[in-house]
Amino acid sequence: MDAVLLAAKVWHFWIAPAVVALVVVAIIATIVGYLVKVVAPKYPRS
Repeated sequence: MDAVLLAAKVWHFWIAPAVVALVVVAIIATIVGYLVKVVAPKYPRS
């Protein structure tokens, strides 16, 4: 039983940075997408 818990803990700590990185990238992509699709058309380039 201890081996299973240890494996779960190691997996959890390994996957957490990847999940956090993907969430950060998704938030940045959402902000950039909003700026490009919504804000940019209000200020056309001359």
